[in-house]
Amino acid sequence: MSTRKRTWTNGKGEEKTAWVVDYVDTKGKRRLKTFKLKKQADAFAATASVEVREGTHVADSDSATVKEAGDLWIKRSEQNGLERGTIVQYRQHLDLHINPLIGSTLLSRLTVPAVRTFEDNMIDGGRSASMVRKVLVSLGSLLSDAQERGLVVRNAVREKSRSKQKGKDRRLERRQKGKLKLGVDIPTREEVKAIVGQLEGKWRPLLLTAIFTGLRASEIRGLRWSDVNLDKRELRVHQRADRFNQIGRPKSEAGERTVPIPPLVANTLKAWRLSCPRPRTGEKDSKGKHLIEEIRSGQLVFPNTLGKVESLSKIMQKGFQPVQIAAGIAVDTGENDKDGKPVLRAKYTGFHAIRHFYASWCINRKEDGGLALPPKMVQERLGHSSITLTMDTYGHLFPRNDDAEELAAAEQALLQ
Repeated sequence: MSTRKRTWTNGKGEEKTAWVVDYVDTKGKRRLKTFKLKKQADAFAATASVEVREGTHVADSDSATVKEAGDLWIKRSEQNGLERGTIVQYRQHLDLHINPLIGSTLLSRLTVPAVRTFEDNMIDGGRSASMVRKVLVSLGSLLSDAQERGLVVRNAVREKSRSKQKGKDRRLERRQKGKLKLGVDIPTREEVKAIVGQLEGKWRPLLLTAIFTGLRASEIRGLRWSDVNLDKRELRVHQRADRFNQIGRPKSEAGERTVPIPPLVANTLKAWRLSCPRPRTGEKDSKGKHLIEEIRSGQLVFPNTLGKVESLSKIMQKGFQPVQIAAGIAVDTGENDKDGKPVLRAKYTGFHAIRHFYASWCINRKEDGGLALPPKMVQERLGHSSITLTMDTYGHLFPRNDDAEELAAAEQALLQ
């Protein structure tokens, strides 16, 4: 490997100079790389000589752009059988964030400083700290796939020191989102009582189960009768339905769990089993009506009218949101309908609010109507992958031992 100075005259008669690194790559092919400054050429030569010796060098001409590697990464993810929702999310990260900013960049030139600049540009573009973190994870996965294909030597995202930055990201996310607040993000006990009082029809068993088990919406939609044990008053989570209504495994290993159910839910499910929609057999009776199957253990507990997976949008629009308005848990939109009456919308617009309530119910003291469960048991009930996730989300809800009355007693004892 050698570095030499090259001098030539352009078409205007002007003398030009450059520094050329002449070397043979790992495939035995001669390579020439040109630099404007000698120190740039020397730095490349020092790095390239080590990479060639170790057999890890990839020339720019053999590398690929981030966009090209991204397409290969998506194809590989599909071949690996990842969930459709995951593939869609990867494609969104690629098309909306990665390709517009660094899609034309060669992988061999994607260094740690380049990744940091990409990160800064995303933040400057108005993307949230949470989104930036997710996109960087996707970029790191993309580069790992490219490494296996020999398109790049190093994974700049993995090399980038994240220890301090992770803490900054988490603090920024907390500042943006804030802690979950009772009556804002989490329904209060009085609000839940009002909701339960308004439940009827097919939404009563579904929402009661959600309120008293804390199952995710996907887990509720994928629940089977074989997972419900009414005698022992418990249900098991073994599958879920994604946003495309496809049945699959829970989000994580911890997502597979057993959750106890109170008598109200058990009795409601027992009655619901008799009238629950069931799939059609494909045959008709003498009057031309479609015949339906008998309840089998593998059938869904909360299906749509055809016995298939119910959509989350319908659960929200026909179930959770209307029952909130009926219970008086609504917000005035400031608009009026054609009859001059104010238009109301549900206070809690996401199904996850029910899960937040369940978590708070597990945490609250018994004298406050809660279960007073320890953190580890709360984690297991919620199916969180780690206790850190549980405490980061709900840690501020756990009762403190330094409340006003105890502080006053301690103060009095100290000063006596």
